[in-house]
Amino acid sequence: MLAAERRDYLLARLQADGKLVAKDAAAELGIAEDSIRRDLREMAAAGLCQRVYGGALPISPAAADYATRTTVAASSKERVARAAVTLIRPGATVLLDGGTTALAVTAALPRDLTATIVTHSPTVAAALVSHPSVEVYVLGGRLFKHSAVTSGAATAEAARRITADLFLLGVTGVHHEAGLTTGDADEAAMKRTLASRAADTFVLASSEKIGAASPFEVLPASDVSGIITDADPSHPVLIELSRTTTPIRYA
Repeated sequence: MLAAERRDYLLARLQADGKLVAKDAAAELGIAEDSIRRDLREMAAAGLCQRVYGGALPISPAAADYATRTTVAASSKERVARAAVTLIRPGATVLLDGGTTALAVTAALPRDLTATIVTHSPTVAAALVSHPSVEVYVLGGRLFKHSAVTSGAATAEAARRITADLFLLGVTGVHHEAGLTTGDADEAAMKRTLASRAADTFVLASSEKIGAASPFEVLPASDVSGIITDADPSHPVLIELSRTTTPIRYA
């Protein structure tokens, strides 16, 4: 089998099974496991998969640039957003992450909701300008353009002065083994800081993020209060997460 044929085979298996175990693929093809690992390295470098210990997972479509992500799974994000806003109680202080699903949350907020929203996303803050009774606080810092959020020491210092009832967390991947992941180390650290400032953290997980992985872990799935998703409950990753007592709220 030629290298290109092997790559097509591995991609097909990854798509069909939602994961790829290097030793199993090597046994099926009758070749050395090192050859499979080399193929996976090349595939990961080309942005075709996310390497993990022992194999690979699908790469998340949410790892694309911000403009592209606004067109990915828009209806799925709207369903998740509608479910997420039911967690916001009148008078609550809410930390709202950046990203396109968080932006959908701003559109789903009831017009009569009175609450305080703290965000490190200029786009989320701007979307709330016209809301009549939501108080908005913006955490300043260096702008991370990929996700249109602020990050760094100044943002983290400002966040540590906040005590919130709820954090609605955006990630690019949700997996029972890889955890809750995103594509940038500084962004992952900022999300952890925000999670530490809230009584409850719920993950905004539109269906394309379930079973996918990105390079940097934000938190283990067991560390959050729940995952909000519109994915099929029969998805193997959601079944495994449920077994580890991670609450799943279906949109």
